[in-house]
Amino acid sequence: MPEKKSETGSKNPKKANLLDHHSIKHILDESVSEIVTSRGYVEDVRISNLKLFIGTIIIVIALFAQFYKKKFPENRDFLIACILIIYKKEKNAILFTYPPVGSFTSTGLVVTSKLPRFSDLYTLTMASADPKSISAGKPVELTKSVTQWFTKDGLLVEGLFWKDVEALIDDYVGEPKKKK
Repeated sequence: MPEKKSETGSKNPKKANLLDHHSIKHILDESVSEIVTSRGYVEDVRISNLKLFIGTIIIVIALFAQFYKKKFPENRDFLIACILIIYKKEKNAILFTYPPVGSFTSTGLVVTSKLPRFSDLYTLTMASADPKSISAGKPVELTKSVTQWFTKDGLLVEGLFWKDVEALIDDYVGEPKKKK
């Protein structure tokens, strides 16, 4: 027991700048990833690697667009095509997983989140990585104000947030809710 206290005592609390919604969303997304992976879901990094590869291709396309031998009026179609390719990236997905070990489902999770600008409502969605699969569960969603998870100083109250995210995972999996 004393070892566990030293681990939690040395763990730094997560602090966000409450005036910056990107900072808040980043901390919440990072915590969601920790919670989901702690429940036995292993991250599927193939999608992340694919995004990095596409990002590299986009940079090369941007270089071609910048140094294309024709000037602006003539290369308008080429620039439009480059812009369309750049904006095809997935914006809201924060985590793709494999199915948990020993699970009967054959699909992992896609976890997405939204925190619109000038809003305090954080929306977390869990859906199947393959929605057409017979073992795919129905997508579940949680929308709550971030003010319920942060103190006035910007510290994340991890216990409350973990409880909400774990309840969302249980809803997706279909496990009965625990009674207090």
